Amino acid sequence: MENDHGILSDHPSGEEESQVEITLRPQKLREYIGQPKIKHELEVYIKAAQSREEALDHVLLYGPPGLGKTTLAMVIANEMGVNIKTTSGPAIEKPGDLVALLNELKPGDVLFVDEIHRLPKVVEEMLYSAMEDYYIDIVIGEGPTAHPVHFPLPPFTLIGATTRAGMLSAPLRDRFGIVSKLEYYNEIDLKTIIDRTSRVYQMPMDDDAKTALAMRSRGTPRIANRLFRRVRDFAQFNGEDVITKERTIEALDRLKVDQLGLDDVDHKYLLGIIHRFKGGPVGLESLAASIGEEPQTLEDVYEPYLLQIGYLQRTPRGRMATDRAYAHFGIEKGEQ
Repeated sequence: MENDHGILSDHPSGEEESQVEITLRPQKLREYIGQPKIKHELEVYIKAAQSREEALDHVLLYGPPGLGKTTLAMVIANEMGVNIKTTSGPAIEKPGDLVALLNELKPGDVLFVDEIHRLPKVVEEMLYSAMEDYYIDIVIGEGPTAHPVHFPLPPFTLIGATTRAGMLSAPLRDRFGIVSKLEYYNEIDLKTIIDRTSRVYQMPMDDDAKTALAMRSRGTPRIANRLFRRVRDFAQFNGEDVITKERTIEALDRLKVDQLGLDDVDHKYLLGIIHRFKGGPVGLESLAASIGEEPQTLEDVYEPYLLQIGYLQRTPRGRMATDRAYAHFGIEKGEQ
């Protein structure tokens, strides 16, 4: 089957490709780097919805921060050829805020809600009928004059993003027809992202430098782009037109980012477990207090990657540093 004109085609027809401006945020699925499984599934769902001239089914994107959930939501809206309204769970404080957002949608439009796990319960319950049957019932007035109003909605697509899928209630989670988990990126995809970033910023980078930066980016495009900007600063400060491997490693060492992408907070976290709590187990609250960090920040931002690379164990009794964490710091068990 030919896919010359497919969403994921590397060679789109006509002059479209020549007109595509390379930006840090890709506009189309074929420009979106990584997450191949999700991309191919979305291509099927988008093409099918377009052939039926229907709105795409509701989509839930979840995974650690910085992996491209917001970018993917914008790509979906672009592929469907519709407008996107963006908001976040904490910003929708009351039902009236949700009504105002839904009232602006046209048929097929996308409503993107970041941090959807933080929606107030009363707003979440109003979403149920909106997602399933495209209507909401609102109460107008107060006291004896209060009366319900049936408010029909155009067919729309809700895209929810969350770093904590486990905190979503079952009724809300079950109303998403498409549920996709974004995974950490491999080094090859990160190198491609870094190469794209260097072209956007018009700052060439050696291939070895891209590899070194990719290795220290924690599998996360947002971190790769942030570190690239800092490395570029060091190169330009030294009057260099090309970013070298040596300059990259020097800059990242100064930023206290080690070979695995672990930064100062990761080191404090792991060494806190090893030295202060004899390797664990230790409760998250106690550990966070001992190193001066917020528990939720540690749980959402730092722990997923440490679990992924096998440096941390979560047990019913608390967090424990693994043998690999001890080896990384050159510490023998019992030395702490």
